[in-house]
Amino acid sequence: MSETAATQGAAETLGGSPSDLMGLAMLGKTVLALLVVIGVILLCSYLLRRLNAGRGQAGQHLKVVGSAAVGQKERVVIVEVQDTWLVLGVGGGQVNALHRMEAPDEPPRPTSANTDPQGFASRFAAALRQNTRDTLSRRSSDDSPDRKGES
Repeated sequence: MSETAATQGAAETLGGSPSDLMGLAMLGKTVLALLVVIGVILLCSYLLRRLNAGRGQAGQHLKVVGSAAVGQKERVVIVEVQDTWLVLGVGGGQVNALHRMEAPDEPPRPTSANTDPQGFASRFAAALRQNTRDTLSRRSSDDSPDRKGES
């Protein structure tokens, strides 16, 4: 008995054609290959986390104190290295030292924008409500009867 006859006999036993079996075999191989790729990605992720865990301890001497955007891609960053603050200009693939000073004894106090108890979301919602009220009041005054008679 030839191989094709055996495949056709197995397909008839399962109730499908030989092309259906070939399609299922391809689907199985594809799923298996996908599982292997996902496994390799997870393994690489695990190894990277394990290797980078030791590097975090070496960077304890370097601490970013603050930063501010001064352009679309440019920032001014204050970095503390041991007991010295470095003011750095960062942008365009370059880092330039702008200023060097001694670190203060006490940590910097947050600005008033950061200490706002309401937070951005509540301030934004209040501004949005006020804007909506102003827009509706302008529309209602534009639609008033004495304004219609003037047009």
